[in-house]
Amino acid sequence: MKKILYSLLKKFWGLKEIYSYEVGQPKKILVVRQHNQLGDLLACVSVFRALKEKFPSAEVAVIVSPTNKNALHKSKFIDELFVFDKSKIFSFDYLKKMIHFLKNNYDLAIVPVTVSISFTSNLLCRVANAKIRIGPNSLSGKENLSAFFFDRRINLDWKKYPDANVSDFSLDLLRPFGISTNNFSSEIYYDEKDEQGAKEFLQSYTRKNGKIIGLHVGAGKPPNRWSFENFIALINLLEKNYQPMIYLTGWPDDLEIIEIIQRSVSFETKLFWNKGIPEVAALIAMSDLFITNDTGIMHVAGTTPTPQISIFGPTNPFNWAPVGEHKYFLHKSDLINDVTVDEVFSLCKNLLADKK
Repeated sequence: MKKILYSLLKKFWGLKEIYSYEVGQPKKILVVRQHNQLGDLLACVSVFRALKEKFPSAEVAVIVSPTNKNALHKSKFIDELFVFDKSKIFSFDYLKKMIHFLKNNYDLAIVPVTVSISFTSNLLCRVANAKIRIGPNSLSGKENLSAFFFDRRINLDWKKYPDANVSDFSLDLLRPFGISTNNFSSEIYYDEKDEQGAKEFLQSYTRKNGKIIGLHVGAGKPPNRWSFENFIALINLLEKNYQPMIYLTGWPDDLEIIEIIQRSVSFETKLFWNKGIPEVAALIAMSDLFITNDTGIMHVAGTTPTPQISIFGPTNPFNWAPVGEHKYFLHKSDLINDVTVDEVFSLCKNLLADKK
């Protein structure tokens, strides 16, 4: 059935491939990035930046998931956001709005890729009214079965540069067209309201002085979670040596681990829980240090100037660790708990000493 479906789509909606890297001077650009993975989305900020650097007068519209819309809705690189919500796809009003958005006479439509190819993203790009559609022809040797939705097709291969950072790799789709940037950092924009929420949270501490240290102890993937016993031991060392204002960030799925940690320490630790991404970024930016597992909030912290320690297990940190000044990672093996508490604390001491 899958082969039949692809065959029919190719017959009726397939585009002829054009072997040209000329895209002219587009005035309206669509980027389809409706995956739920927050880290993947933030890694694509380099794509949005590159488009604005190359075409500063162009309007850039982005399709994003409901989960990640707040990470982009204040971005200076993006002029319009549309939230692709699969749960609303059969709503007439929603479908009408989506079709109106897709039919907005785009000069250029793009589907960025990191670690997987999305048929849904490819289809949305094809449905869009666009003069030029750029997307993956293959990814690391795996054929994109719906590459016929694009008239410009690029082969992407992690194997060529296995230690490339994802923010760099994501630009390989656009580099043949002369679109790139030398700035691979991610950015999240927050306003005075977000800053005020973070300030009010810090003002709620009984302890008003000392270093401000945040920790994110959860992760969507269990192999990416440093053990709660390690976090407890680390927090105790931080308390003994610095008497800091410690807070934990998290989502509903992290609550059980967070409660175990809070019950296991005898001093004040507060929970900045289930907040919007811009407000979390604002709080991290006010901190002296942030320590995190390899997960979405790691990338949020990576957009701030705050010194950061990211703890890695099975994922290649050269691919996924945030880039920039004061951004550090620790990695020993595919087992994240091979990174020891002493190693993390030793790096904490060095970074906190620099903050004096």
